[in-house]
This record gives sequence, structure tokens and C-alpha cells, in this order.
Amino acid sequence: MKSLLLGIGGGLNSLKAALVGLGALGVFGIALLDAGFVPLPGGLDVVVMTLSHNNHAMAPVYVLAAVIGATLGCLVPYWVGLRTGEAALRKFNPEKRRRVERLVVRYDFWTMLLCAAAPPGFPFKLFLVTAGVFRMNIPRFLIAIAIGRSIRFILEGWLAVSYGEQAMDVFKQHYPKIGLGVVAAVIVIFLVNKLWLRRQNEDDIADGDLPAVK
Repeated sequence: MKSLLLGIGGGLNSLKAALVGLGALGVFGIALLDAGFVPLPGGLDVVVMTLSHNNHAMAPVYVLAAVIGATLGCLVPYWVGLRTGEAALRKFNPEKRRRVERLVVRYDFWTMLLCAAAPPGFPFKLFLVTAGVFRMNIPRFLIAIAIGRSIRFILEGWLAVSYGEQAMDVFKQHYPKIGLGVVAAVIVIFLVNKLWLRRQNEDDIADGDLPAVK
């Protein structure tokens, strides 16, 4: 078993090295695999930051490739949830599962956006599978993922260009604080949007109550 795992690990490392050598196309492939249940050693974040540091001019292209690949790759766990239903969630902790279900059902777009912007290590797959189980609208799903991943990868690209080899340390040290700022900003936007929609509905009702002019 140990030799099998070592063989798989070596194969994944070789695959990652081959993809990195392809530049932006390789970043797209790594992002696609990483989001679709095949994480490669070292992770996508390290690849984006390393390539952006080595070639500043190409950093926006690497970021864009990562965003597109990660967004499309998220359709794989979504599809798993869609096809298998509640059975896909049974392996997760029941209490955590119920909390995630409430968030996804009630605040689908904003929940997925925040989760997509979360730092590495966040249990994102549970949210993706849950979105599929409860049949979240696919365009809303993809747009939310794309915005969230854009926030994360743009920040990583900027850090790589600005701080060089220290970028990963800076990212690990400050991302939780930056993440809280992103969460706060999204919550404010959500509340403003909700208040605006409520005001619009009240205005529409008020207009409907006005007597018709003869």
C-alpha cells in the first residue's frame, strides 16, 4: 500500500511539473484538476504565485487561467451532488452538513462567493456538493465562484509581484485578516442590495395602490 501511495504521489508530482511547464495552459489544467477532486502536490496557489513572481508581465494571464480552470472544475463536485443527491453528503459531519445546507439554500450566491474567496484549507468541497444536491442555479453558481476565485488569485498574483519569494509567507500571515475584510465587504454589499430590493418592492406596491387617473 505504501509503495502504491508513493507511486501515485510521484505520478502526481510528474503531472504537476509537466503542466507547470505549459505556462498559463498548465495553470488552467492544474486549477481544473484541483477543483475537480484531483489536488496536485503543493497546490494551485503556490503555482500561481511562483509563475507570477518569475514573469511579472504574465501574472494577469496566470490569474485568469487559474480563475477559469477553478470555476469550471467546481462543476465536477456540483455534478456529483446533483447526480447522487443526499447520499453525497452522508460522509460529512451531520451538524456541519445542516449548517452548510441552511447557508446554501438561503444565501446561495453570497455563500458560494465567500467560500470561493476563502484561503486554502477551507472545506469548500462540502459547499460545492451541497450546491449540486439542492440544484443551485448553474449560472449563479459559476458567477459566484468566478468572483470569489478572482479575489483570491488576484491577491496572490499581486503579492507575488510585490513581495517576490516572501509572498507566500505574507499570504499565510495576512490572508485571514484580508479574508475577514472580504467577508465584511460582501456582507455590506449583500445588506445594501437587500435594502435596495425591499425599497423597490415597497415603491412598486405604493404605485399599485394609487388610484387610476381617468
